[in-house]
Amino acid sequence: MPAVMADPLTLPRLPLLPQGDTDWRRVAKVVTAQRHLEGEGFQVRRPFPGVDLALADPFLLLDHMGAVEYGPGEAKGTPWHPHRGFETVTYIIDGAFQHRDTTGGGGLISDGATQWMTAASGIQHIEQPPPELVDKGGLFHGVQLWVNLPRAQKWVPPRYQDIEARDVKLLAADDGSSLVRVIAGSLAGHDGPGVTYTPINYLHATVAPGARLALPWPRDFNALVYVLSGRGTVGVEEVGLDEGRLAVFAGSHHKGTGDGLVVRAADSQPLASANGWEILVLGGLPIREPVARYGPFVMNTRDEIVQAFEDFQAGRMGTVPAEKVPHRSDADESLA
Repeated sequence: MPAVMADPLTLPRLPLLPQGDTDWRRVAKVVTAQRHLEGEGFQVRRPFPGVDLALADPFLLLDHMGAVEYGPGEAKGTPWHPHRGFETVTYIIDGAFQHRDTTGGGGLISDGATQWMTAASGIQHIEQPPPELVDKGGLFHGVQLWVNLPRAQKWVPPRYQDIEARDVKLLAADDGSSLVRVIAGSLAGHDGPGVTYTPINYLHATVAPGARLALPWPRDFNALVYVLSGRGTVGVEEVGLDEGRLAVFAGSHHKGTGDGLVVRAADSQPLASANGWEILVLGGLPIREPVARYGPFVMNTRDEIVQAFEDFQAGRMGTVPAEKVPHRSDADESLA
């Protein structure tokens, strides 16, 4: 169960969007997340990249970590590795992760908190489970999202945001049945705490069994729904969507773009989702610039990717603390 819960009846409510009067966004495609091994060997489910990049723009990657009950000694993280040209957003739903970067940012993120690292001109960081999770095991569930930066912001200085669980804006569905957490962006005039260079919305909703959730949505934003757990339907077409699947709605340049999103939780949910259907709702203003990406770098041209490798090898992406300097072979592996 997500760490951040509240009684929706006590929260501000989203506006009522009448079924017949709203221009609903249409579903363009559904994608099943593929399984990958990352870092030191932990498994993720990745719905994109894999879809048409234009449909996900400005998002680059989504990794769903868990939910998993680790035994003693099983929890793993990543070694020190570089990034340039985008932002990594790590949201921990249950459990904990430790983050450090070469600007001095970082700390423990746990139980509903988010760490937002803007790599931009270049940074190195490390993400590890805390010692107590490694020693004793326990529940871990989180998501990492990569958000692209426009050309003009790819060279700004790196920065770090520590967003505590208590900072997230909590809202209720129009009927008071479901809970929406606004991590970044704005929903019906309610702003999330995340500060972004690229205009986006990043929401986590718990939709009560059998309930309908309607969200006002900017026409110039794209829209995606990813299922963390449980089952339901998306769009007025009521397209089925289960755990590990992503719905991509029609973009701002496609027929079927509207100003509302509608989803509905199934009446019956798996035991692990007894409180409701757990979904991420993502959207943003497409950047529509050329994308050149390789490993941990996302730029606009191949020459900029070559420059990123050269800058990393020359030590121009921050200095790893002496006691944690990796062997060159470890650094090379992190570029894969």
